[in-house]
Amino acid sequence: MYSMKEACALTGMTYENLKFYCKEGLVPNVKRDSRNYRVFDDHDIKWIQSLGCLRNCGLSIAEMKEYLHLCLEGESSIPARKDILSRKKEALLTSMQQLQEAVDYIDWKQGFYVTCYPERPLITAILSLRRHRMLPKVQLPETVCAI
Repeated sequence: MYSMKEACALTGMTYENLKFYCKEGLVPNVKRDSRNYRVFDDHDIKWIQSLGCLRNCGLSIAEMKEYLHLCLEGESSIPARKDILSRKKEALLTSMQQLQEAVDYIDWKQGFYVTCYPERPLITAILSLRRHRMLPKVQLPETVCAI
């Protein structure tokens, strides 16, 4: 049996998160020792690790509770569990695509700056100061203002 502190070390979860998950009923059948402290067995540790994965996948507390409820129902709920995970996977793939598009834009914009302003340190400095609102807007040539 593992204490809360040991369970946290094994699962990489903070003490506060594990306590919260226990209070929310996300760790089923939490056992207590003679001093009424929570203790966990190997099965609990694996479940807690799964909770961390579900959270990393973006499941809300309500979705994790629904998933737990389905798990406790047994094999008959596997199609519903697969459906939850499929929907979350699609959302994650969409997020990944959006993030990749943002990274691609940054790469393009950085390349633009290197191409357009390689030997213009003064203009680069002016643009940087303007971005940080440390320099009032003055009339600069159109090509410099196209940021």
